[in-house]
Amino acid sequence: MKVSRIESIGSWVRAIDKARRTIGKEPNGKEPTDSWKSKMLLAEHSPIRMVEYDWTWVDIKQYVTAHLVRHHIGTEKFVRTQRTDRTNINRDELKQSTLNDMDMTANAQALINISRKRLCNCASKETREAWKAVIDEINLIDPIMASKCVPECLYRGFCPEFMNPCGYSKTEKYITDLEVYRK
Repeated sequence: MKVSRIESIGSWVRAIDKARRTIGKEPNGKEPTDSWKSKMLLAEHSPIRMVEYDWTWVDIKQYVTAHLVRHHIGTEKFVRTQRTDRTNINRDELKQSTLNDMDMTANAQALINISRKRLCNCASKETREAWKAVIDEINLIDPIMASKCVPECLYRGFCPEFMNPCGYSKTEKYITDLEVYRK
């Protein structure tokens, strides 16, 4: 599995202009500071939904696509069909691990929400790897956005996985990572 393409389709300029509108100021079309971006992402105010990304996974396992399509708010997904009448392959014979391709679009709020579940060590390893690959690509073009895409325990400040926690929230690394996330 790999991310073969990623692009920003929304912008921070759109976000700050919408934020300015909500406080009675005219849009100014200027890029906000990294500090403003970070604070807006932590506050999760509605203008962050103007920041959007679109990407493609190639050779992603079918069962991983099934995990990712569960996230429906602030996203669109396009998974290559496995319909027999379209592919001439009997889909009853396909395994869940069959490789597929998938495009996805998500806004900043959705990226935060999906990361909470899919970056958790209790998530499926393959799904976690697929999601981490997206966040790693976003980090190349928007490191502030990527820095706010964290597992549930960092987001909340404690681990809510009561049945089978991974133990990460009890480590020194967790404490350091939590401080970095909150800055």
